Amino acid sequence: MRMKGILSRYKTLLPINPGTPLVSLGEGETPLIPLKTLGEELGLRLFAKYEGTNPTGSFKDRGMVLAVAKALEAGAKGLVCASTGNTSASAAAYAARSGLPCTVLLPKGKVASGKLAQALIHGARVVSIRGNFDEALELALALSREMGLAVVNSVNRYRLWGQRSVAWEMVDELGRSPDAVVLPVGNAGNITAGWAGFVQYRRAGKADSVPAMIGVQAEGAAPLALGKPCPAPETVATAIRIGRPVNGKKASWAVRMSGGKFLAVSDEEILGAQRRLAADEGVFAEPASCAGIAGLLRYAGQGLIPRGSTVVAILTGNGLKDPDTAAAGAGAPLEIDAEVGVLREALS
Repeated sequence: MRMKGILSRYKTLLPINPGTPLVSLGEGETPLIPLKTLGEELGLRLFAKYEGTNPTGSFKDRGMVLAVAKALEAGAKGLVCASTGNTSASAAAYAARSGLPCTVLLPKGKVASGKLAQALIHGARVVSIRGNFDEALELALALSREMGLAVVNSVNRYRLWGQRSVAWEMVDELGRSPDAVVLPVGNAGNITAGWAGFVQYRRAGKADSVPAMIGVQAEGAAPLALGKPCPAPETVATAIRIGRPVNGKKASWAVRMSGGKFLAVSDEEILGAQRRLAADEGVFAEPASCAGIAGLLRYAGQGLIPRGSTVVAILTGNGLKDPDTAAAGAGAPLEIDAEVGVLREALS
């Protein structure tokens, strides 16, 4: 059975030619889940676009598949990336699929264990940098120039082009554009790509409008939301622990042109949104993914989005990416003797 993937599914909308290999791990076609409990509370027709069902568990696969396909087409000697985790997992998987060597630069001690395990098991050469993500990216760019490697961070235009497909799927599934899209922002590539995807779909006559793009950052790593530099970013949401987003200017343009805005929420609000999403809706997403939900919970009552609007929250990564953080806040299981009476008493 042939896996379709986004390169085949959206071939006419992507920069693909006869020489582009149609790489695939079956990415895309992620579920659009109605969030009835939270939606009713907020007065919205609310959906979650659950990107955690992509092959490596995050939205990164949408752009990575196109970036790797174009790297193969161009004859790249290998791949290189800096990462807070999800990019490394995706790059390593698609490199393995395509027979390319992959080098990953990670900020030391700042990557969730699930993501690190993915990069290692796929055979990437993983280097831990005594510095932050921004410094790791500078090293990745230098290594690319010296060794002829394709950089597959979101500075790669094909990464952002592939990530447009999340917007196309939303319109295809809803039958129209949502009124607003809310999503976490780290390096700011996804919000830029999403906006561009809606614009492209509207120009192709497939979408009726472009939704307001609302980007949410953690307060400890919020250069776009707070409008000031963040030289030492810090947040429990490791996937968005970025102080100098390389796509910041593009993202600011996308937000302004769509009538959206940037917001900042606390780590406590992010973890609270993660628990609410899991307990009330049965959806388990990693902390960074839940920044958008946290933003809605904090600001929806302040006129952020008109009541009754159709809103999609992009959940960028699977909760199993960072099980340690989730477990730390979920409490411990009951421990009892193996006796039915003791069990009955414990449950009562």
